[in-house]
Parts: sequence; structure tokens; C-alpha cells
Amino acid sequence: DNIEPDKGTEKNSREGEMVKLSCSYSSSSEYVVLYWYRQYPNGEPQYLLRKGARLRNDDHTSDGRFNSDTTRTSTELTITDVRLSDSALYYCALRVVAQ
Repeated sequence: DNIEPDKGTEKNSREGEMVKLSCSYSSSSEYVVLYWYRQYPNGEPQYLLRKGARLRNDDHTSDGRFNSDTTRTSTELTITDVRLSDSALYYCALRVVAQ
């Protein structure tokens, strides 16, 4: 199993705009959960959301401004109403779960 950010994902935006970040993944499992985190300098990663993919239905977000769309091979994080405090390093992660 593998997941990696899509190239050229450094984003610049203005407050109030919408930003999309994406990762591509591969897995032999049909039961996949994808996660998004962000990390501020010198800080620990902060959980943003999880999104079930393929046959797995397991969705949760820490803030209504964060949403995710998934396909069989990618996940996209959408941040609406972007704020200065959203300036951070963002991570995607993949977990294969039991049926």
C-alpha cells in the first residue's frame, strides 16, 4: 500500500477562498480509510478528518470547513473559508481496516 502527495501541491491563497490539496494512493484492499493531518512548525500533527474509500464507509471531520472527496486512487482535501491559521504543512495517510 502506498500514498503520496500530488506534485506541485504548495498552495497560495487569500483569506476566505477555497483550497484543494490532493494525494494519490494504491492499495490491494477494498477497505481503506484515508486521513488528513496538518502540522505547524515545531508542533505535532493535528488530525483534520478521515474518509472511508472504496467499500469502507467511515467519515468524520474535526471542522466543517474541512471536507474530502475520494476515488479508488486519490483523496482530495478541500478547505473552505481559508484563514491565515490554515498556513501549515498538510499530510495524507492511508489505513487498511478489517471488513
